[in-house]
Amino acid sequence: MTRAMIFVLALAFALSSWGKAWAHDPDEPELEVPEVSVRVERPVAASSQQFIPDNEIVLQPQGRPAQVLRLIPGFVAVEHSGGAGKADQYFLRGFDADHGTDVGFFLDGMPINLRSHAHGQGYTDLNFIIPETIEGIDVHKGAYLPEYGDFVTAGAVNFRTRDLVKEGVIQGTGGQFSTQRYLLMFSPTKERVRTLFAAEGFYTNGPYLNDNQYHRANVFGKVTTNVTGRDELSLQATFLQSRWDGSGEIPFRVVSTGLLDRFGSLNPYEGGNTLRTTGQLNYHYDTTSGGELFANGYGQYYRLDLFTDFTFFLNDPVNGDGFAQFDRRVIYGGDIGYKQRGTILGMPAIGTVGFQTRVDDVHTMLGTQTLRVPTGTTIDSDTITVSYAPFAKAEIQPLPWLRFAGGVRGEFFTFRVTNRCDTCAERPEGRKGSGIVLPKMSMMLGPWTKTEFFVNYGEGFHGNDARSAVALGASPLARARTYEIGIRSRPWGGERLELIATAWRLDLESELVFVGDEGTTEIRGASRRQGFEVAARGRIWGPLYVNGSFTWTHAEFRNGDAIPLAPEYTAYGAAILHWPEGLVSQLQVTYLGARPLIEDRSIRSPSWITFDLSQRYRIPVRLPHGRLEVFWFVQNLFNTEWEQAIFAFESRLRSEPDGVLDIHFVPGNPRTFLGGMAWYF
Repeated sequence: MTRAMIFVLALAFALSSWGKAWAHDPDEPELEVPEVSVRVERPVAASSQQFIPDNEIVLQPQGRPAQVLRLIPGFVAVEHSGGAGKADQYFLRGFDADHGTDVGFFLDGMPINLRSHAHGQGYTDLNFIIPETIEGIDVHKGAYLPEYGDFVTAGAVNFRTRDLVKEGVIQGTGGQFSTQRYLLMFSPTKERVRTLFAAEGFYTNGPYLNDNQYHRANVFGKVTTNVTGRDELSLQATFLQSRWDGSGEIPFRVVSTGLLDRFGSLNPYEGGNTLRTTGQLNYHYDTTSGGELFANGYGQYYRLDLFTDFTFFLNDPVNGDGFAQFDRRVIYGGDIGYKQRGTILGMPAIGTVGFQTRVDDVHTMLGTQTLRVPTGTTIDSDTITVSYAPFAKAEIQPLPWLRFAGGVRGEFFTFRVTNRCDTCAERPEGRKGSGIVLPKMSMMLGPWTKTEFFVNYGEGFHGNDARSAVALGASPLARARTYEIGIRSRPWGGERLELIATAWRLDLESELVFVGDEGTTEIRGASRRQGFEVAARGRIWGPLYVNGSFTWTHAEFRNGDAIPLAPEYTAYGAAILHWPEGLVSQLQVTYLGARPLIEDRSIRSPSWITFDLSQRYRIPVRLPHGRLEVFWFVQNLFNTEWEQAIFAFESRLRSEPDGVLDIHFVPGNPRTFLGGMAWYF
């Protein structure tokens, strides 16, 4: 038995003993109480903690599940390669988190980020999520909760799925660029056994001259039941299959001189295909003494073939610089724990202990390709990454206006890498173990005059790619120290406007980063990010609801160099108006400010701002079997020319004698119309 398991069992025994001290007499009769639904607002541990409700999610334009992330203050997600299909690029709290390196994503507690991925550490593709199945999104910025571990430095995002829907729905959507989306969702049973089934089909060519031809098929199923009167068991599964062609990132010089349309492509053979299937079990049992035993498990199978070309003819003037990345993996893991509610010296308290484990068994390849035909192999390896994480958490309220929450998390990793190619340029191989202990603490003051104050400190980390971790002198785990103070206020009470202000700092230690596009590692120095964010959310008058935020961030390495692509200013605003007769309108605005593209700040990206308009109208005529709803979206309402992903690096066209340092970008979508109809039954 490992020390970690002994630690968890000892704490569980202590908590259970504490619970028995004030439990009911087992000989006393138990009363069967009918189930009562009560809605209360859950207390938060930090000013930046939020819950995004489903009524805002359903108003987002359809097609990209990652679009819902802009509802989080300071969060921006953009398409990365000139066409849907690949994981988005994520920005939060001064991080260009690439495809997920420093933001942890979860589905009902199951981790989504992929370790030692062929295209980048923490790769997170959210396209397997059907937005209509989400009842809400839990957002935790910083690293203040012991329940979260790997990749949770800037924050954690947990998508919570529904158990059932009151009405089934059949929905069809169509729009410009041959965009089509079809949805079926219903609950066959709704009582003791609650079920939910959903299926989605999506296709678009996008605005690109080289048609995106993006096909996506999703299936979701969930069964929830109560085996006894005190527990809940949930089983769910997802399936995603998609393929696409990409336009790629194009250099500014060929667009500015008129040689290429901004929606054109220099290599129309970019793109890929992917498959992901997941299954998970969630169980909890409520004891008669105020305790809760929970156990969760999951398994995933994943596959990706990705064909990309960034630099064209810089490295290979004859065949070009196209490269291919292949990833095949199995992931499995879970957690078990115990939570006990009670009192300590008359003070309300909650104690939690748990243990999490995860295994990533991965085969990855990187090689050169021309027109999607492989021409060589750069790296070919098998990696197995195993993590074990005991954690403990305590919450106590000594005074009506004072709460404390804190805990500790241990992370223990083993990395094993096997090289499968003796002639490759990169041949990582070896074994290594590493561990880290992460303290967390929070203090909440108030409410006074409907206002609360928060002080938080927590340490988090992101693990590095196993192929880097086994290298001599490598640092497998990069520690992050996060600090935060903030305030939340509802000066008008009830569901009226809530005001939030937060100041924060994040220090990240020196780390070794694996660059999947090159099959090599880069050493990065220590960095500091700091900033503030203000947000407002709630009803300001009758049928008018608003959600808005503004963030400022200063991010740099400790030597003073800029961190490329780190956002400095972001802003988001939305106004939702519930008109009479079933019409709901939403106007959204998203802003991303200028950013340094290289360390010396000599090249900066332009800023951009876009507007989206959404409308949903419930037809007042009731059908014999259900009701109808129509909806339409206008993305980029004012047809702004803007850039999504944008980078500065050297590339070379076939006609150029040498490489040229230039801005490369993926154009943002022009004004786009989508509309459809839903039948609720």
